[in-house]
Amino acid sequence: MEYRFLGASGLKVPALGYGAGTFGGKGPLFSAWGDTDAAEARRLIDICLEAGVNFFDTADVYSDGASESILGAAIKGRRDQVLLSTKTGLRSGDDPNAVGASRFHLLRAVDSALRRLGTDYIDLLQLHAFDARTPVEETLSALDGLVRAGKVRYLGASNFSGWQLMKSLAAADRLGAPRFVANQAYYSLVGRDYEWELMPLGIDQGLGAVVWSPLGWGRLTGKIRRGQSLPNGSRLRDTATFAPPVDDERLYTVVDALDSVAGECGRTVPQVALNWLLRRPTVSTVLVGARNETQLRQNLGAVGWALTAEQVARLDAASTVTPPYPYYPYWNGQFAERSPAPV
Repeated sequence: MEYRFLGASGLKVPALGYGAGTFGGKGPLFSAWGDTDAAEARRLIDICLEAGVNFFDTADVYSDGASESILGAAIKGRRDQVLLSTKTGLRSGDDPNAVGASRFHLLRAVDSALRRLGTDYIDLLQLHAFDARTPVEETLSALDGLVRAGKVRYLGASNFSGWQLMKSLAAADRLGAPRFVANQAYYSLVGRDYEWELMPLGIDQGLGAVVWSPLGWGRLTGKIRRGQSLPNGSRLRDTATFAPPVDDERLYTVVDALDSVAGECGRTVPQVALNWLLRRPTVSTVLVGARNETQLRQNLGAVGWALTAEQVARLDAASTVTPPYPYYPYWNGQFAERSPAPV
């Protein structure tokens, strides 16, 4: 397994991480994506550790906290072998204060997460969304306190826009507080919006991408092809209203290219899609999920080999879209060569 620095920090994480969103099975559809119990979770984590995957990501809203509880039970006795990442900020209860990034909520949420995870520290705490109603200084001060108390080691954000990230980073610098080192973001061959603003920001500010849904919300598993409907039991069929949108024709074009490259490499469609992501600038770790051992072992096969430059170019061409203003280089490339992001 290849290990990479998490952004500008000194922490090394595996190129592939494990997303524990399928642990649990409680709560509404959006938060309960699977029903993996503690015994099965322990088996999946065994496989991950054998492959060198020691980074595990969850959130307090996944299965109403059951994901954290099951993950904590599955790593019991081997806490020192793993890196734990969790997120908070989305609504996690009926209490008016059970949401957001206020000092009140952050302190309570972290203590609750620590209890569920069965640990006394979190390696990476990420804000699950930007809270525009709480002063950013209050949020960064509270996070600073959590780091100083030893409850949290590194900080990150998820689902922030560029200006929200920069506002938070500026506040951290102004306060002398720890900066975010991670940006957990959606990025895939059918969702390349990340490249327009967040990628150049990550390069400039030292934020490592923790990629969620690298297979485009299940669209790049190889089960969806031109002229075929979604198979029975597909998660996408049940959660389509939550999925990042993508035009059908563009999806089929990308899948056609993936099919072609996969045939040349002797790999599967998802393995090729994941391998493409691992080559992208700022990507520190790509989160893979699995409902069973077979899916996990297939996803782990995305590392240890490389696409050719020609194959990457074909995938790029099939998946590229024209960025909107102001990201599109309207000025005939006059300033494009100064941008760290690919045009």
